[in-house]
Amino acid sequence: MKKICKLFVLVAMVFSLSSVACAEKTLRISLQLPMKHHLGQNLLDFQKEVEKESNGSLKIEIYPSAQLYKDKEVPQAVASGAIEMGVASLTRFAGTIPAVDLFYVPFMFDSPEKVVKATTPGSAIRTSLDEAILGTGTRVLWWQAYGSSILLTKKEMIKTPADMKGKKVRVFGKTLGDTVIALEGAPTMMSGSKQFLAYQRGTVDAGMTGITAVKSRKLYEVMDYMTLTYNADIEFIVIINEKVWQGLSDSERSIITKAGLRVEKELREKMGAIEKDTLAWAQDKIKVVDLTDAERNEWREATKPVVNKYMERSGDLGKQLVMEAAKL
Repeated sequence: MKKICKLFVLVAMVFSLSSVACAEKTLRISLQLPMKHHLGQNLLDFQKEVEKESNGSLKIEIYPSAQLYKDKEVPQAVASGAIEMGVASLTRFAGTIPAVDLFYVPFMFDSPEKVVKATTPGSAIRTSLDEAILGTGTRVLWWQAYGSSILLTKKEMIKTPADMKGKKVRVFGKTLGDTVIALEGAPTMMSGSKQFLAYQRGTVDAGMTGITAVKSRKLYEVMDYMTLTYNADIEFIVIINEKVWQGLSDSERSIITKAGLRVEKELREKMGAIEKDTLAWAQDKIKVVDLTDAERNEWREATKPVVNKYMERSGDLGKQLVMEAAKL
């Protein structure tokens, strides 16, 4: 009888350990921005839903502020399996898939409506890019709207294309660099986390970034002017290692997919209000320089050659995407 009892205890322990192992299936996410940024809050919403719907069988750990990897390191880290998931700006795949820079072609998506159509799951542009990225060993789970590109400067305000001549400008993508060159400036590639010190030290004269970064990265403390060029749309993507993805159960993949698409939709719908609120907040912190329609058209004309450079570099896929964008 004692042997039978011991056997039951042993079996119970095995099942208990097995249950704990299942509950500890962890997916780590690397994020270069602080948790208070809207991309961080978007991940928190995802984390809560996944952990709730999986009854604890999936645990999401978020590592913000580039604790583990810088933005440029995320694609390789995820592809190699060094980390299960990561958030990276879309342009970080430009080395292998130059066509991802479509959203940085100046004024290609010059209205919120065009951005929504281009980034909607199932759209021709979104589908083509997601499939191309899958070839790198990483799967796109959802896109995160980051917002519009603006220009920051210290001491000298930039309002016209001519004001860019001779300026050293921080950029975060090859096509944005082409934009600066078209304006007779000198581009400097730099990750988002390095902006503050670069601006503080005067390493560059100006910098392209997103509106919300001015607040979340406290860039208003080291720059004087924010020019609302709205020359590009900035997109981030949440990716997962493909082998990790295939190792999940159908139920787990379904939970993750559903949560990702929900938080993507919610963020996209809130993006306009987020930028509006940030601009209202920034009025007392930095001099905001808006452009008239005529002034913005000057920028359009001055940067037109960039689309040809983009197509030359991105090949057939890039040409196809430009055609799809024109349909919008």
